Amino acid sequence: MKRSKMIEFGVGLFMLAGILGILFLGLQVSGLSLGKVDENFTLKANFSNIGGLKPRARVTLAGVTIGRVTSIELDEEWFDATVTMALDSSLEGDLPEDSTAAILTAGLLGEQYIGISVGGAPNMLKDNDTIRDTQSALVLEELIQQFVSEMVEK
Repeated sequence: MKRSKMIEFGVGLFMLAGILGILFLGLQVSGLSLGKVDENFTLKANFSNIGGLKPRARVTLAGVTIGRVTSIELDEEWFDATVTMALDSSLEGDLPEDSTAAILTAGLLGEQYIGISVGGAPNMLKDNDTIRDTQSALVLEELIQQFVSEMVEK
């Protein structure tokens, strides 16, 4: 009797550890965190077309994730999308002001994210600055439409 209670207790602990492990991995994959709040600095960028970019999308530099998209809003003056990004605070003052931001796609039909390419200007971007040089998303439907219309014209 005592042995079966110990076995049941051990199995219960094992199951609890497994559930906590799956929960932890799920939070890590989704980019959420528990407790620890990272220090961030904010950059903005304006795009004429963001395609399927969504808040919480990755922001990368040389393929390394350095932040996340925090919000996407419509600039009612220029009718562009203003994308706000929270980047790792260790990069503040290290990104030249002529850096470029492009909306890229992971794979052929994968998720969209922002890739930053470093420029060479002597002045650096600070908190709440705007990246001026941007490349909008490549929308697959628009490319297909162009291809079909060119084929019809020929």
